[in-house]
Amino acid sequence: MSSDQPASLRTPLPREAQAHAGRRPLLLLAVAAGFCWASAVALLLFGGLESERAVLAAPRVIFYVLVLAAGLLTFVPTQRQLRLPGLTLEGIAGTFLLLYTLAFLPPPTGWLLDLPDLPVYLIFAAATFWTSSAIGLPLIYALGTRIFRQRARQYDLRRARRQSHEIGALVALCVGLAGLRVLTMVGVALLVLILFVAELLFLSFVETQA
Repeated sequence: MSSDQPASLRTPLPREAQAHAGRRPLLLLAVAAGFCWASAVALLLFGGLESERAVLAAPRVIFYVLVLAAGLLTFVPTQRQLRLPGLTLEGIAGTFLLLYTLAFLPPPTGWLLDLPDLPVYLIFAAATFWTSSAIGLPLIYALGTRIFRQRARQYDLRRARRQSHEIGALVALCVGLAGLRVLTMVGVALLVLILFVAELLFLSFVETQA
C-alpha cells in the first residue's frame, strides 16, 4: 500500500527540506553561543579572575576569547537574519565592556558623585546601555512587524533602533539612580512614563523610514 502513496507523502518537499537544512546551522550556532556564554559566566563567578593582575594572564585571555566568541556567535547571525546593521558592533562592545567591568573593576563603595567611583559608574552605565540596546533591538524589530499594521512602521529600522536605545537609556538611568542612592519603584515608574510619552510623540510626529 505504501507504494501507492504520492511521492509528496513519502519524501519532504524541496522547500521543507531546504528550510530544515537551513535551521541546522542556526541551531549549532545557538548551542555554541550558549556554551561560550555559560563558560564565560562560570569563569567570572568561580575562576578567581579578580586575583589576576596581569592584563594578558592566561585566565584573563581565556575569558576575553570566550566573551568575544559568545558575542560573535550571538549577534552576527541575528544581524544577518534580521538585517540589522550595527547590531554586532554594539552587542559585542556592550557585553564585553559589561563583563569586563564585573570581572576586573573594583565595585564602587561610595555614591555616584564620589570622584574615585565616578568612572566605574560611568563605564558600567555605558556597558548596560549598549548591552540592553543590542538585546532589545532584535526583539523590538520582530515585535514591530507583528503589532504595527502599516508596512512602513513594521520595517522601520530607525524606529526599532530608537526604541531599543530608549530601553538602554532606562537601564543606564536606573544605574545612575542606584549610584545616587535614590533608586525606587516610583523613580523607575517615572522614568518609564517619561520614555513612554516621548516615544508616543516620536511615533506621532517623526516620519517613518522603511
